[in-house]
Amino acid sequence: MALDSKITAEVVKKYQRSSDDTGSPEVQVALLSARIEQLSQHFKEHLHDHHSRQGLLRMVSNRRKLLKYLRNSDVGRYQELISSLGLRK
Repeated sequence: MALDSKITAEVVKKYQRSSDDTGSPEVQVALLSARIEQLSQHFKEHLHDHHSRQGLLRMVSNRRKLLKYLRNSDVGRYQELISSLGLRK
């Protein structure tokens, strides 16, 4: 259940900091958020898929760690990212 390559390319293009950036914290958090959203939709239909739920929890934890790193290193980039992704209302 990986993200479609078209969706991945769109997310990377929207959040990259330079033309060849694919690994900045912003891109990683945006990709994880897209994947988490996809899995959340999956769980509405498949309530008993506990193995995928464990993967979802790992992704949420990884996203939280990346956001914590970004908040500690550059608050402006952090604020911009969470507002564009709609996290932490």
